[in-house]
Amino acid sequence: SGWCEKSLGVPFEIENDARMALLGEVYAGSAQGFEDVVMITLGTGVGGAAMICGRLLRGKHFQAGCLGGHFPLLFNGRRCLCGAIGCADAEASGWALPKVCRSMPGFASSALAGEDSISFERLFYHAGAGDPVAAQVRERCLEVWGAAAVSLIHAYDPEVVVLGGGVMESGSLILPFLQDYVDRYAWTPWGKVSVRCAQLGNHAALLGAIPLLQGHNHS
Repeated sequence: SGWCEKSLGVPFEIENDARMALLGEVYAGSAQGFEDVVMITLGTGVGGAAMICGRLLRGKHFQAGCLGGHFPLLFNGRRCLCGAIGCADAEASGWALPKVCRSMPGFASSALAGEDSISFERLFYHAGAGDPVAAQVRERCLEVWGAAAVSLIHAYDPEVVVLGGGVMESGSLILPFLQDYVDRYAWTPWGKVSVRCAQLGNHAALLGAIPLLQGHNHS
């Protein structure tokens, strides 16, 4: 940091990408006006970040709040790249999706079997077209994401959950499902947590740099 500031004459910070995206959404996106926010990013992996009372969670080892995709959800589930078993990243992420699909009964005769590369875009397409295996996998992913959202709500007590990442191209289906799931299963006697789509897309982290460099999120 000191070298960059001295050599380039600009302020310099290193931060996690999901935390940066959360900062951006709080600064100029779907979480404006809130100080207690969780962000979940759904894509190749399942990522996240958390803010409490306007401060990003970082922790002593800089892992706090950004391992939401690695909360164990299924004790007898799949082995994850992180070494854990049954976390959301292993059960409903882009990298795990082909293995999840191929393990489903009836996969060989499903439309998914004809895909060179199984992505969420193709999964949601075939599910919408009525393929029963694709519909079953889609439902399973939605349930996993819902369980992950509830876990994060119970852990960090947010008012808002922001959903980002490439999978949210299908947000018109995902958002109402997760809002309903959170309404039914999150224990929040004070009220309901609002589940929202991220608004800023790839610009979120860039906009998050503004409050970061202004020093508003350092404890």
